[in-house]
Amino acid sequence: MESITKEPVSPTGQYLNSSALSLSILGVLEFEVPIDNLPVVDENGEKQWKRVEVEFHNHVKMPIFPSGLSPEFYDKYVDDYISKIGMEQFRRTRPLWEIHVIKYPTTTAAAVVIFKLHHSLGDGFSLMGALLSCLQRADNPSLPWTFPSVHLPSNRNGSNNNNILKSVSKVLSVISTTVSDFSWSIIKSTLVEDDKTPIRSGDGGIEFRPTTIATMIFSLDHIRQIKTKLRATINDVITGIIFLGTRLYMQEMSQDSSKAQSTAVILLNTRVFRGYESVKDMVKPNAKAPWGNRFAFLHVSIPHLTADATSSNPLEFVLKAQQIISAKKSSLAVYLTAQLLEILKKFKGPEAAAGFIHGTLKNTSMGISNLMGPVEQMALANHPVRGLYFTVVGVPQSLCITIVSYTGKLRVAVGAEKGFIDTPKFKCCVENAFQMILKAACESTCTPQQVRE
Repeated sequence: MESITKEPVSPTGQYLNSSALSLSILGVLEFEVPIDNLPVVDENGEKQWKRVEVEFHNHVKMPIFPSGLSPEFYDKYVDDYISKIGMEQFRRTRPLWEIHVIKYPTTTAAAVVIFKLHHSLGDGFSLMGALLSCLQRADNPSLPWTFPSVHLPSNRNGSNNNNILKSVSKVLSVISTTVSDFSWSIIKSTLVEDDKTPIRSGDGGIEFRPTTIATMIFSLDHIRQIKTKLRATINDVITGIIFLGTRLYMQEMSQDSSKAQSTAVILLNTRVFRGYESVKDMVKPNAKAPWGNRFAFLHVSIPHLTADATSSNPLEFVLKAQQIISAKKSSLAVYLTAQLLEILKKFKGPEAAAGFIHGTLKNTSMGISNLMGPVEQMALANHPVRGLYFTVVGVPQSLCITIVSYTGKLRVAVGAEKGFIDTPKFKCCVENAFQMILKAACESTCTPQQVRE
């Protein structure tokens, strides 16, 4: 009898595919041209194009919608379809991935391809690497991808004595922050829940409810303009925009929620980013950017909004996001939490560790995840990709925000609990927050320190 080689599932993969937690990633590619054909191989081994109008294989699906409708109608059909497949669970007897080809034109694309992949297969970094391995640059397939710069200017000023004092102070700060963050992480994941607000229903079983998806696009040039003004990072800026937009929405829906305790769980990629690698390189034993789930959770309290939003300094939301996230990134709490999960897995099994992660998400108000996409336009089988976004489904939260950069733009996707969160209004609040912060950055002549004061 032929032996079958089995590869072990990583610990995080076990946590994300358990009775307590089952997450999937939906990646959406919007194409400039219609998709009427699929490549097949003829009897001579040559690739040809053949029109396909029926579903083939168990994991490749082409939904049938009514024909002859306007793009606005197909927007609704696509939204409902994404919500439907987001709630469907994978069959454990089949591969944990699906491809959905939607050949109907929407207001943003001539055709849409949706990749649904179980999160246990890998995180967004792994899946983006796999996607880029399958696609080519639309302008020149022989050239490599390039990505937005992630480098920050370094401050090398100061004497040696000052540097020594700063080093000692930094060590003490890291110790203090680590103890505080690790303790709070345990308490937050097990005992303390966020307040019920317009963005958190606080009910059980949220992960099995339908969601609505809305997306918005921001110019990376405008984001960089704010970034340069405040000497922050792109992630700081977009996080500050989301925080301000969230508070604006909460205040508009309920004045009582302006001071509510609301926490965001921000996913942090623990790899050192130097660019994506091919799947072949990622699965090597000593890969620089290994395949799998390599991320950590950061608990970040959403800053409060004053009673009068117009009197607030919108730049504070970016600066507070920068301050909090920088401190938490320098903390060792994320590594201690990883060790805690290993201990739980060892003594109580993977279901206990998955339950801890489930509590981490359930007790908070929203999740934020971001990916870096290529500067150049992508193409799949000579079909140019106009837009790209993704979302995470199966999360026990009413609100999930995902961000990806692509061709000089940031695409923000809002996944919201259907019937509870007013998704168009939330989108409008985030867009207003962006305009408020951009305007304040353009008008401000203060340094970041002066802005804080």
